[in-house]
Amino acid sequence: MLNVKSVSKSFGGLKAVSNVDMTLGEGEILGLVGPNGAGKTTLLNMISGVCRPDAGGIYFQDENITRLTLDAICKKGIAKTFQHPRSFPGLSAKEGVMISALYGNGHKPGMKKAQEEAVECLRRVGFPDDKLDFPLGNLNTIELRKTQLARALASGPKMLLLDEIMTGLTPGEGREAIRLIRSLRDDGLTILMIEHVMKIIMEVSDRVVVLDQGEKIAEGTPQEVAVNGRVIESYLGEQYHFQEH
Repeated sequence: MLNVKSVSKSFGGLKAVSNVDMTLGEGEILGLVGPNGAGKTTLLNMISGVCRPDAGGIYFQDENITRLTLDAICKKGIAKTFQHPRSFPGLSAKEGVMISALYGNGHKPGMKKAQEEAVECLRRVGFPDDKLDFPLGNLNTIELRKTQLARALASGPKMLLLDEIMTGLTPGEGREAIRLIRSLRDDGLTILMIEHVMKIIMEVSDRVVVLDQGEKIAEGTPQEVAVNGRVIESYLGEQYHFQEH
């Protein structure tokens, strides 16, 4: 479904991503891990159209999307959440998701239908019914992350790019998140996710790609990556590890 070919991206003198290849099959969950500054978010941003690679190509369902705009890529079926929750603070949670239902894809529902879709997506991710009409500016971080995920779902994606959507969850919320991700895949979605909670990565990923200093240093099943010597060396002194807390 997704083919990333030798992509690179620099910001000034900093090489954020260097010659990375990656594939993602339909219905697969791929975990993307690495230390801070490894290039993970930049890679997702290039796939989703937030920024463009300096070199290399990105292909979605055999179509070259490398130079497409963010909104065009969204309409093709790729939706992304952001590492830091973003919102229109004056809108309600429901209204924020309605924007995606109205403009995130090509089917253009009416206002009533968009509202129904927004509520359905918010409930799908476990957002509380009693806060549907709360201003986004009054929600906590976890609730904002849920609205982000609901907004991504409301665009009708084929592929979800999740950037640390589970950060800050309690152990119980983490277990709920694992069930949700699996159920989204069962619904037919393909998922590429960045996550520092290794328990979640280990439990839900079919494969894991590891980046370090912009380069891909390992790829394989979670079990293969967990015992990879270069990965272990890369994480020495880091808080990220492959054991359950």
